[in-house]
Amino acid sequence: MNLFLDTANIDEIKKVHELGLLDGITTNPSIIAKSGRKFTEVIKEICSFVKGPVSAEVLATDAPTMIKEGLELSKIAENVVVKVPLIPEGIKAVKAFTEQGIQTNVTLCFTANQALLAAKAGASYISPFVGRLDDIGYDGLELISEIRDIYDNYGIETQILAASVRHPIHFKEVALRGADCVTLPYSVFEMLFKHPLTDSGLAKFVEDSKKLNW
Repeated sequence: MNLFLDTANIDEIKKVHELGLLDGITTNPSIIAKSGRKFTEVIKEICSFVKGPVSAEVLATDAPTMIKEGLELSKIAENVVVKVPLIPEGIKAVKAFTEQGIQTNVTLCFTANQALLAAKAGASYISPFVGRLDDIGYDGLELISEIRDIYDNYGIETQILAASVRHPIHFKEVALRGADCVTLPYSVFEMLFKHPLTDSGLAKFVEDSKKLNW
């Protein structure tokens, strides 16, 4: 399962990149707005050192403007993936991008039906929102399983990019259910390392190491 970071914070990205674990980045207008920087400037800086897919979202909601914006975004770097909302106009744009060989990430997916429509349009990635479904009383993890089954039924190559992942249990479960990729906030990534037995075990090793001659 590929590991993406869901952020536009350059310091956070560099920390994970230095560990050698970073496969890609996802961003959205809300995340980039928090940086207070120019949208394209942030994407360009991320692409300067992250060589995996970097999702950059169009701002428009009509297909012609989405296509125009997406073409501009795709010129920033070869690894830019144009992120498009899962609405009819977005599907039109995805179809156009697919025909031009531009990779796409279809976002705001909440049903398996939506995921199948995006795949039929040629989406490179589909982003089911696990946590947001949980928030309204649905099983977000079950959506990952449903999409996996449908895609496998038909040999669909669209990659499942699990999004809105809120905690380490989500991370584990989307992996068990066959997500191709997962995108995490930096705070959740940090949690993946944590376990009280790791902490206590390390403390014991460090204490015992003081009794050794190197």
